[in-house]
Amino acid sequence: MFASVLIANRGEIAVRIARTLRARGLRSVAVYTDPDAGSPHVGAADVAVHVDDYLDGAAIVEAGLRAGAQAVHPGYGFLAENAAFARAVTEAGLTWIGPPASAIETMGDKISAKAAVAPAGVPLVPGSSEKGLTDAELADAAREVGFPVLLKPSAGGGGKGMHVVPDGAADSELMDAIAAARREARGSFGDDTLLLERYVTDPRHVEIQVLADAHGAVVHLGERECSLQRRHQKVVEEAPSAVLDEKQRDAMGRAAVDAAQACGYVGAGTVEFVTNADASEFYFLEMNTRLQVEHPVTEEVVRVHGHRIDLVAEQLRIAAGEPLGYDQDDVTLEGHAVEVRLYAEDPARGFLPTGGRILALEWPANARVDAGVVAGSEVGSSYDPMLAKIIASGPDRLGALDRLDAALAATTVLGVATNLAWLRGLIADDDVRAGRLDTGLIGRRPAPDPTAPADVVVAAALDGLLRLPDGGEAGDPFDRLGGWRLGGEPAPARWTLVPVGVERPEPIDVAVRGRPEDATVAIADGDRRPASAHRDADGLVVTLDGLTRRYRTATGDDGVSWLGHDGAAWALRERERLAAARTATGAGDGAVTSPMPGTVTVVEVEAGQHVEVGQRLVVVEAMKMEHVLTAPVAGVVTELPARAGATVALDAPLVTVTPQSDTEAGE
Repeated sequence: MFASVLIANRGEIAVRIARTLRARGLRSVAVYTDPDAGSPHVGAADVAVHVDDYLDGAAIVEAGLRAGAQAVHPGYGFLAENAAFARAVTEAGLTWIGPPASAIETMGDKISAKAAVAPAGVPLVPGSSEKGLTDAELADAAREVGFPVLLKPSAGGGGKGMHVVPDGAADSELMDAIAAARREARGSFGDDTLLLERYVTDPRHVEIQVLADAHGAVVHLGERECSLQRRHQKVVEEAPSAVLDEKQRDAMGRAAVDAAQACGYVGAGTVEFVTNADASEFYFLEMNTRLQVEHPVTEEVVRVHGHRIDLVAEQLRIAAGEPLGYDQDDVTLEGHAVEVRLYAEDPARGFLPTGGRILALEWPANARVDAGVVAGSEVGSSYDPMLAKIIASGPDRLGALDRLDAALAATTVLGVATNLAWLRGLIADDDVRAGRLDTGLIGRRPAPDPTAPADVVVAAALDGLLRLPDGGEAGDPFDRLGGWRLGGEPAPARWTLVPVGVERPEPIDVAVRGRPEDATVAIADGDRRPASAHRDADGLVVTLDGLTRRYRTATGDDGVSWLGHDGAAWALRERERLAAARTATGAGDGAVTSPMPGTVTVVEVEAGQHVEVGQRLVVVEAMKMEHVLTAPVAGVVTELPARAGATVALDAPLVTVTPQSDTEAGE
């Protein structure tokens, strides 16, 4: 066994690999870029080496040699499925903890992968996987296969370049889809080769984990259901599937083993299948030649000789030349596990990536958490927005879902908007709990309501009051927040709170009378309601209308107040009343702010320029996603802080368009 391993990755997977290396007494070497200098994966390793780019294979190999590493673990993403990198590692005299480069090449191209597994009898989706087809030939193949059809790039993955052409589509629609798929494939993977498959309606996504040693032994470790996806990206994964029975599991498992053997596979890999609603039919999709993001659910339920399994440890043993030491009959499943991916993204704004500094962070005690961030971490736009994976297990599926819900409710992330509360809603969905899953289920769910509930608004106001000297009730009546009236009831303390990260936020007026521990509050022109608040070691405790709730709170350097409760989080900013009045009267309707942290790539207007409603103003890019911002009103560009190449935060002001009538009135 090698004694020192370089981890060619970052984030939670690098932390997770380092944990296993330490448990086995092996030395870990991390690599990091400038944005990641203070990241948890750097502290989790024994040695850390700076590189300019996680995609610079030569620099990573050189870093490993300088640090005395004897092996390289690629994790997932970045260079994990790059055959040239695998070869460079071995040519440098280091051990590659992964499959042979030849297997990566074969299975990394969907067309060659199908050609490799077809002779082994692995079932394939009807379609055309010939290389070099022209647009016209692809269109003919689509008509022959029958609609609906799915177009997808032969190279790459992650849902990029995939297009469904529905039944009854016109020829022009088909040709447009082919052109778009080629364009996106070329842009994402440098290869516009497409394959075409019949589209399975209401599909489920089920994958099989396999392990293969260098001595010819191959076993499967059961399945993972990954049907809950958004834009072809997995969001929730579980093991075992809610629908497979033992006969189906055995058939799919044997097909996965056949696929691994067909390409000479060695190591840990995942064979992905698409099935119909009851999994009575299944078809090969692709093979991922690496550890999967969702591997923890397999570790939670698989037993080998009655013991839990560590897939990273198995990868290390296999790479060191050790035999598996067990066969298929030694593998059993116990209980159920469900994983969710916690992302820095805003479901209410179309899941746009968010960012910022994590002000407060609390993980659940009753679940497994694989995290790549800590309190104080800066979440930027340079890398994938996944912060952590939260995994719960139980004796059965509903028990695991209940434990996961409790774990999410006990999780707090303040300072960065996430999908945490949305995930709670998703796993509580009736169809999800019943196991009626398909890859389109998430897309059919309505967008969440970003409105801060009344109890949160009251809590924010009382929290602000508590932070003032003497709770806003100083001894001198002239210093009291609400002022005073001779011979009458003191005037209320008034707060105007504005939700942050919400499109077109509406200011919320809150009036508070009394001290925080004995107050009445009124929102806008509503009735006065009894309320009280105090702090203890665990946070802010607020009672409103006789109902007591506990909140975690934090305040950023920008003055934004964050409150968290039961897995949800809200951000509110206090606004002076004059500014609030201007917004309420619509004076700010022409303000354009950044919908996500990112980089301004294009500025298409100049100060003083007249623009029409819907005219392109600025393009912001984050995570290789471009967002075009347009003029909300017709008028004149009066403020233009946006600069091409500049990095911007969420809600940073970019352009102000003053309506024409306003500019004329000021002349």
